[in-house]
Amino acid sequence: MAGVSLRNIVKRYGDKHTVIHGIDLDIADGEFVVFVGPSGCGKSTLLRMIAGLEEISEGELHIGGRLANKVPPAQRELAMVFQSYALYPHMTVYENMAFALKLAGHKPAEVRTAVERAAEILQITQLLQRKPKELSGGQRQRVAIGRAIVRKPQLFLFDEPLSNLDASLRVQMRVEISRLHQDLKTTMVYVTHDQVEAMTLGDRIVVFNGGRIEQIGTPHELYNNPGNLFVAGFLGSPKMNFIAGEVMAAGLQHAAVQLPGGAIVEVAVQAAELERGARVTLGIRPEHMQLAAPGADEPNRVPVSVGHVEYLGDQSILYVQLPGVADMLAVRHAAQGLPPQAGTAAELLLPPAHCLLFDAAGKALPRAET
Repeated sequence: MAGVSLRNIVKRYGDKHTVIHGIDLDIADGEFVVFVGPSGCGKSTLLRMIAGLEEISEGELHIGGRLANKVPPAQRELAMVFQSYALYPHMTVYENMAFALKLAGHKPAEVRTAVERAAEILQITQLLQRKPKELSGGQRQRVAIGRAIVRKPQLFLFDEPLSNLDASLRVQMRVEISRLHQDLKTTMVYVTHDQVEAMTLGDRIVVFNGGRIEQIGTPHELYNNPGNLFVAGFLGSPKMNFIAGEVMAAGLQHAAVQLPGGAIVEVAVQAAELERGARVTLGIRPEHMQLAAPGADEPNRVPVSVGHVEYLGDQSILYVQLPGVADMLAVRHAAQGLPPQAGTAAELLLPPAHCLLFDAAGKALPRAET
């Protein structure tokens, strides 16, 4: 196994087009790290630089403590699993998995032991004599992963390996990849644009945007304490609600913010540096908002109208309109019985401890100390 260290990594094409802007990152030995971000943010390019498939324009890459900038891909002791399965159609599953070992000159007995072990780990032993055309998408992806396992790499690289699978297979394969990491305890770097994959797989998540790192942390840290508006809006489904507001009062452990419709809400954040009249953005996740009980005297009540309801069985997603706000807010409603109907009026509770506040530059203010 091997840790990975990136120091001021830059990738540019030509003299002016820079796609990776000075990345600094340490990945511990045996860690599972997920690169996530929108299309074109540079996450796959950085993965290919680690693999040796893209040249590094500036900076240093260390794998297992060894400078790897000029080390050929075949000598980096890593294996990469792509979005495309890239299986040889004329070979059986066994032959596909054994091909790299045979090419490297391993003895037949060693090859058989390695393939059978990988097949057992991935639960595809019964498929070894089939051809790729006889396999489902999930089975083909297992074979592609098995082909990587037999090489016993120090480092696994995954480049959006589940993008071609349907929703149910993606769930199943997420479980398989997570179990694989627990069994092998090998360093893994996984690229995806799917925030659900990132949240469910990674020990840590690296959020990319525009060739730069926005934030690094555990799934819990990034979900509950996003550092800026981009991270807050990227992780979560439905995504975090954002409401523009104006600061009416601010202190060490709270801020009073006026929303477009005139309602004033208290937010439990460290806001001593904010001035009255400052423009801010209030953020709150759908599961943290609640429908207010009629007649209850509770703080942070705001009037809304229900515009659309998605009934999901155990819960409903309400899309509500706040006066003066163009975009509808999503509310996760888990109460028993039928949800409110579209067109009805209601009031929402915005618990102060669950509200986040972002300054004019989009930076999150620290939560109030408890």
